[in-house]
Amino acid sequence: MDKLSREEVEHVAKLARIGLDEQDIAKYQVELKKLISDIDKIKNIKTKDDDMLITPVDFNSELRNDDIGDMLDYRDAMKNVPRSNGNFVEVPVMINE
Repeated sequence: MDKLSREEVEHVAKLARIGLDEQDIAKYQVELKKLISDIDKIKNIKTKDDDMLITPVDFNSELRNDDIGDMLDYRDAMKNVPRSNGNFVEVPVMINE
């Protein structure tokens, strides 16, 4: 089979919430089938080792213990703050970017 059925393409379009016209349906019947075939080829690749490779080298992290210390004084914490408003630190507005 070298293309998907019309119903399969319409189902994928519905899941993706996109509208397709007749030309799109015909185009995607072939293109989606090719994509699925390529994915199947990748799935069937045999590797030497089935173990998942996280990193190419062994790396054992040593985590430090969390030690509870004294609280930082408010005045010490605010010493290097460039701008403040009451008890709050003012930062540049980033929402419009």
